[in-house]
Amino acid sequence: MNTYTRSWHDDEVTALSHLARDFFEREVMAHTAKWDAQRRIDREVWLEAGKLGLLLCSVPEEYGGGGGTFAHDLAVFEAQGHAGDLSFGISVHSGIVAHYILEYGTEEQKRTWLPGMATGDIIGAIGMTEPGAGSDLKAIKTTALRDGDNYLVNGSKTFITNGSSADVVVLAVKTDPKAGAKGVSLLIVDLRGTPGFTVGRVLDKVGQHGADTSELSFTDVSVPVANRLGHEGEGFGQLMAQLVQERLIIGAQAAGAMERAVADTVSYTKSRNAFGHSLFEFQNTAFELAECQTIARISRSFLDHCITAHLHGELDPAEAAMVKYWLTDKQCEVIDRCVQLHGGYGYMREYLIARMYEDARVQRIYAGANEVMKSIIARSL
Repeated sequence: MNTYTRSWHDDEVTALSHLARDFFEREVMAHTAKWDAQRRIDREVWLEAGKLGLLLCSVPEEYGGGGGTFAHDLAVFEAQGHAGDLSFGISVHSGIVAHYILEYGTEEQKRTWLPGMATGDIIGAIGMTEPGAGSDLKAIKTTALRDGDNYLVNGSKTFITNGSSADVVVLAVKTDPKAGAKGVSLLIVDLRGTPGFTVGRVLDKVGQHGADTSELSFTDVSVPVANRLGHEGEGFGQLMAQLVQERLIIGAQAAGAMERAVADTVSYTKSRNAFGHSLFEFQNTAFELAECQTIARISRSFLDHCITAHLHGELDPAEAAMVKYWLTDKQCEVIDRCVQLHGGYGYMREYLIARMYEDARVQRIYAGANEVMKSIIARSL
């Protein structure tokens, strides 16, 4: 099969992609039983990722980052999807949290947080979702009310990636509870030894068992006003602007996962025999994989178009919604069909395809449910 050339890959990005694939196979996928049992990935893995330059690839070197473009970060996230891992919260840490601080932070905020995040000494989380507010972010109820030079934060968050491991969270709050979307602001909250902050449950999920996905609670947590990102009331706009990039990240992971699923299933069906022939020799198997490979290639082509547009500052919210909705839907479809071709073994978690099957489902939900993506697309018509 001809190797597909990505339009946004140069030699440096390609080399980083290979480095990232090796890292995920060696440091993450080789220890999945351990991560699943403890429901988090050890901090040593974060530190190793930092040493290899896999964290904050597109953050300028003056803040400790790799000094590349977002193509470098996407190469890492795509490699993660190809490895079959969606438990290591690197995309939230590097692709989301770091970019809120880089885009909206003061010079002091950038120098305080980004270097430690680049080395893995500081783990980042984003606190948006609440028990009563998911895709509708203007409905959040966590408040941050002024108390002199500080805010007092009260409320709770749920489904927070890196939640119990995080040292810092970019927290969406209502600084004006009566102002709707215009009352939303973002605060950088240092979670280390902070009075009033508690971690609730590490959540028991259908998939991504090694992911530290947690509930967070804030009771009169004092946060300096100096830790606010931008001005009061700008948070909702900041969230909407960064969600475009977040949806592209998910698309990259989905594309990598589809390609790995097809490749592994081709290999499995060629080595597995039934009725005197390899499974691949049966027309139904070959046709199924031909269709899955075509879906994966079309998805890759559209993703590459969107990545190129984003790197030129031209990706609009509708296309970002398209790539998130379409690729995650197809990710679930392709992996499901590959499970079927594995037969009973496809339902055994010792096989990568089974883990990919259970991990993929939530991709259609977070960063805005796919139904919300369709609404965004429809409004652009």
